[in-house]
Amino acid sequence: MSIALIVSLIVLVLIVLFVIGIYNKLVGLRNRFKNAFAQIDVQLQRRYDLIPNLVETAKAYMKHERETLEAVIAARNTAYAASKAAAANPADNGAMKSLLGAESGLGSALSRLMVVAEQYPDLKANQNMMQLSEELTSTENKVSFARQAYNDSVMTYNTQREVFPSVIFAGMFGFGPAELFQVESAQVKQAPKVSFN
Repeated sequence: MSIALIVSLIVLVLIVLFVIGIYNKLVGLRNRFKNAFAQIDVQLQRRYDLIPNLVETAKAYMKHERETLEAVIAARNTAYAASKAAAANPADNGAMKSLLGAESGLGSALSRLMVVAEQYPDLKANQNMMQLSEELTSTENKVSFARQAYNDSVMTYNTQREVFPSVIFAGMFGFGPAELFQVESAQVKQAPKVSFN
């Protein structure tokens, strides 16, 4: 009887250690994708800080384009608020969807601003505007790289929580699916067309 009890205890300990291993792996993967989102958030914050400077520079030249400038600032403020909500909990799918929608709107507003700016040769030649545009482009590239790292982390996490036997325990321990950071707008997905005519 004591051998059967010892074997039962060993099996029970092994099962508990196995479940603890699954839990710890899911926690590690969730923390990895949260950290990856923090890297996106840093770049988004940089972009949000650049946009008011870009608008102020353009404002002096684009006196008749007030609606466009106001739309960019409104979209920036919406995206900034959504970014803060998503940064507070990147595992919240609702906050991530709000951020994706807000980012799509901001991308569209910035595209409209750049199209309108093309109509003002003095603005295009302005050193401040050129520097801000360059910084914004650089930041967009950094956002893309950070987004790719985040999406890779989310994919690894989601795969781990969906495979057997993790799928059995993921729901019990509250590990829900994570949302990918994908651009919704077809306008934003396309590379901007630059013409020096």
